[in-house]
Amino acid sequence: MSPDDAPRVEHDAQIEAMFDRVAPRYDFLNRVLSLGNDIGWRRRAVASARLGDGERALDIGTGTGDLAFDLLGASDPTSRVAGVDLSTAMLERARHRAARRGLAARYETARADGQRLPYPNASFDRVVASFTVRNFGDLGAGLREMRRVLRPGGRAVILELSTPRNPLVRATYRAYFGGLVPRLAVLLGGDRDAYRYLPRSVAAFPSPERLAALLREAGFARVRFERLTLGAATLHVAET
Repeated sequence: MSPDDAPRVEHDAQIEAMFDRVAPRYDFLNRVLSLGNDIGWRRRAVASARLGDGERALDIGTGTGDLAFDLLGASDPTSRVAGVDLSTAMLERARHRAARRGLAARYETARADGQRLPYPNASFDRVVASFTVRNFGDLGAGLREMRRVLRPGGRAVILELSTPRNPLVRATYRAYFGGLVPRLAVLLGGDRDAYRYLPRSVAAFPSPERLAALLREAGFARVRFERLTLGAATLHVAET
C-alpha cells in the first residue's frame, strides 16, 4: 500500500465497521427513515436494469440484498446476480435472506471492495449500486471499476441519495435528515454515529450533474439521470 492509499484504506475500514454495526437494524430503519420511499426508488432502478436470458449483474454494496432480490424477481429466471460488499455482517444477512426466498442458486456473494473488484474485464451485463457510491473513498476509482467489468453494450444503474434543488424543499430535507433522522434512528435502536454520518455524506456528495460528468470521465456513454421524490434521490443510468 502506498502512502497515497492510506486515507482511502482508513475510510473504507471505517465504512466496513459502521455497516457491520448497523446490519441488524438496517432494513427496518431504511423503511422507516425513508418514509417507505426506498421501495419505489429501487423499483425505478430495477426497471432500468432488468436482465434477459442468461444475463448476469453485479450488485456493488449489495448490503442485505434488497436491490439484488428485486432485480432477480423482475428478470429472466435464468439470470444471475453477484453481490459484493465490504461488510461481512451485511453479506451474512443477504445470504440468509436469499436462501429463505429460494434465490440462493441465482445469487452469489463475496466480500470485495467496489473500488478494486475481483472480476475480469467485461464480466457483467449490468452493474447496479444502491446507496453505495456515496461511501467510496475514491469515487473515480469506483466508477472506473464499474466501467471495466461491464461488457460492451452493458449498463450501470446507480441509485443514490441527493440534495433537492428547490430551496424550500432543500431546507425541509436538511432539517429532517440532519436533525430528526439521527434522533429517530437512536430511538429505534440504530447506531448514533452511523446516522450522523448519513446526512454529512449526502451533503458532501457530488450533484447529479457532477456525478454524470464523472461517469463520462470514467468512460461511460449515454449518461442520463432522473431526480426522484423532489430530488431526495437520483437515479443514474450509464451505458458502455
